[in-house]
Amino acid sequence: MTNSQILAVNNLTKTFKSGDHSLTVLNNVTFSIEKGLTCAIVGPSGSGKTTLLGLCAGLDKPSSGNVVLNGQEISSYSESQLSKIRNEQIGFVFQSFQLIPTLTALENVMVPIELRGVPYHEVESRALTLLTNVGLGERTHHYPNQLSGGEQQRVGIARAFIHKPAVLFADEPTGNLDGETGSQIEHLLFELNRDQGTTLIIVTHDRDLAAKCDRVIEMKNGHVISDEMSFNRQPDTAAAELLS
Repeated sequence: MTNSQILAVNNLTKTFKSGDHSLTVLNNVTFSIEKGLTCAIVGPSGSGKTTLLGLCAGLDKPSSGNVVLNGQEISSYSESQLSKIRNEQIGFVFQSFQLIPTLTALENVMVPIELRGVPYHEVESRALTLLTNVGLGERTHHYPNQLSGGEQQRVGIARAFIHKPAVLFADEPTGNLDGETGSQIEHLLFELNRDQGTTLIIVTHDRDLAAKCDRVIEMKNGHVISDEMSFNRQPDTAAAELLS
């Protein structure tokens, strides 16, 4: 792994066993991703892309092979070590939002770095800035059930960026949203990626979303079948307007 790489996946295999049977979901997958890039992982259901995302994020361990995240070989880490890595270096955006229903938008965003013992006023200030940046400056004290799906996902994005992660993993981040709202969420992800220099890795079925990324890795039956780079993405003016 070079200094310019944020993620290296080496001969990664994941096999699940059920009784006398075994299912290989990932088979000897190898690739690396440079710092600051946006990368989409695409493929049909059952191709292994979500399993791959979980392994890269330290949510699961491979059957063989390893994952090196920001210079650390995390596949051999204990759960406490992985928890520390996730809290300090990784952000997540989920299709189902996964907000805490009893907390306000502001409190949901604050959770990741409150756990680190950062002074409250500093956490609150950073959370307020992020919520304003994603267009929710007037909704900070609303609870998740008082927010639309798009607003909840914006809270999720603000929460994912609160600790300035080295890598942001997004699993179908627009899957539960209508087309217009989904487009706004895409704009925000790319804009915050550029503003903070965070590497963005997205699992998606949406080929239009994938085409906006610097790189597209396509999977089928647990294998990488194509890996294409593109540096033709233009500045996202819609996002700039949202964040201005």
